[in-house]
Amino acid sequence: MQFREIIGQESIKQRLIQTIAENRVSHAQLFLSCDGSGALLLAIAYAQYINCLDKSASDSCGVCSSCRKYERYIHPDLHFSYPFFASKDVKIATDVLDEWRTMLLSDPYFDLDIWRSRLNAENKQANINIAECHDIIKKLSYKAFEAETKVLIMWLPEFLDKEGNALLKIIEEPPKNTLFILVGNNQEQILSTLLSRTQIVKIPKLADTIIERYLMEQHGLPEEEATTYTFLADGNMVEAKQLVAHTQNDHAERFAEWLRMGYGNRVPDLISFTEQAASWGRENQKNFLKYGISFLRECSLLLSGADELVKLPERTLDTAKKLSTHVLNLNMAAALIEELEKAHYHIERNANPKILFLDVSLQLVKTIKFKSLPKGTQYIYN
Repeated sequence: MQFREIIGQESIKQRLIQTIAENRVSHAQLFLSCDGSGALLLAIAYAQYINCLDKSASDSCGVCSSCRKYERYIHPDLHFSYPFFASKDVKIATDVLDEWRTMLLSDPYFDLDIWRSRLNAENKQANINIAECHDIIKKLSYKAFEAETKVLIMWLPEFLDKEGNALLKIIEEPPKNTLFILVGNNQEQILSTLLSRTQIVKIPKLADTIIERYLMEQHGLPEEEATTYTFLADGNMVEAKQLVAHTQNDHAERFAEWLRMGYGNRVPDLISFTEQAASWGRENQKNFLKYGISFLRECSLLLSGADELVKLPERTLDTAKKLSTHVLNLNMAAALIEELEKAHYHIERNANPKILFLDVSLQLVKTIKFKSLPKGTQYIYN
């Protein structure tokens, strides 16, 4: 993985390269970011650059023996650790190393849900167990096989329970020329004893312009559609790719019409909508609810007078402004968001979509009725 293959994050790339040029590479680092930012890819590219035999001022060469092995994730001095789903056949992370490499090679932008699906994990709990910690200590106690620096990249250290304390000594006093890179999403869920021993590198979400340009150039989307997907993805490239693969791009009108039904207390139409929504499939149902949550949050910004922070496309922005002026208030928006978030949670856990969307539709009517603007307010929507 070369830096040039990673989408966006130019300032972080330069910062990482500079630490190597100035010989300021901390032996234990935590790349902290949200899903879909490319943090794991940056960690791999960073390790490849460190061990490249013919690096330039801006990237690894990509052709030396070290780079060729890094490109296929088979370098003997590159080690990975990650959450897995223990079973009688899977005791440590290397037991599913082939699946890990296959996933990285097919599409390096992924999240835990995608990783779970690769392993057919069903309802098992992911973790990084004590056996994995002992295996890490064992691997890193050996001398480097051919590279100058041994590297361990741990994805999602949040899944280290208290057993992770077994790694503290080797992280604090590592063998010579050993680099630890932890790649996490949630600082609060990482052991404080690990945090205190790492240098934190905060990696921002991808800029909307970066994702929008990627969708237009790599997926051939028209600008308006790319803008909508970018809004929904909110800096997450994994989400953006899933939207392209699964989403039917009419969420804006669908959600607006759903609100119309709720405002007008059109129960027969709401029942018909429920039947339709139940047939979409789980991914489209989740994305529809996520769109509604994002849309209502943008409306909340308008209601709070923070118009400059709103990221809605122009056509949808006009609808949001009308809603915020004539229908919504902050209490109503907050209540609707809460209902949609609960629905999204239950859809992820395979709730019956027909029952769920009917319940949410009725809650929509109830919320609009009891948290609406003062009586007599005119409803102007189109």
